[in-house]
Amino acid sequence: MSESLPSRKKEESIENMFADIAHRYDFLNHLLSFGVDTQWRNQAVKLALKDSPKSILDVATGTGDLAIALKRAMPSSRVSGIDFSAGMLKFAKEKSKKKALDIDFRVGDGQNIDFADNSFDLVTIAYGIRNFSDRDLGLREFYRVLKPNGKLIILEFPPPEKDFFGRLFSFYFLKLSPYIAGLISGRRDAYEYLGRSVLEFPKAEEFTAIIANAGFTQTSFKRQLFGVSVLYYGEKQ
Repeated sequence: MSESLPSRKKEESIENMFADIAHRYDFLNHLLSFGVDTQWRNQAVKLALKDSPKSILDVATGTGDLAIALKRAMPSSRVSGIDFSAGMLKFAKEKSKKKALDIDFRVGDGQNIDFADNSFDLVTIAYGIRNFSDRDLGLREFYRVLKPNGKLIILEFPPPEKDFFGRLFSFYFLKLSPYIAGLISGRRDAYEYLGRSVLEFPKAEEFTAIIANAGFTQTSFKRQLFGVSVLYYGEKQ
């Protein structure tokens, strides 16, 4: 099925945006989240460890933080990471090399994964699926490349609630953090886009149902830090 021109142009725009901010991406992630992003990824790794997967695919791996954390926790497992941004992958490869970790990082599209059916015990994606032009297609691709009884783990930001904490988070995420990030990276528009993409993402209950509609069973979600981040889970039967 061919992509529509508007969605392909959007993907190219996002790809260029991430390439531009790649050199400051890790620093800003840790700064703007006050270091909590590491704890969120560690919770995903802890969940993954329950099944000791031997083959892992990290989709939208970016600069490789989750793939690296998974490999360090499970050194005997085969870990691959794909991302559409060669600029981001450059930093992922440099980081894994410095840590002497053997991870297969390659350019790839999470909506058209270049691996055979039933290839992995675990598929992960951290804060990347909201950038997909077709999330349903992406989820079906995750399902396809998973082995029977394989597991899916997703980290993603939900739209903020309308309570006090949600309004506070909205102000920080949509106004203050893009301003700070713009001063450091020179691409305030990139972080304004990231904020808008969170507002457009489904609520946790809705996205869990979308995961189930893609064929996954035993679906669940766990809110992190008052619901700022959500850890999603599903299984392929």
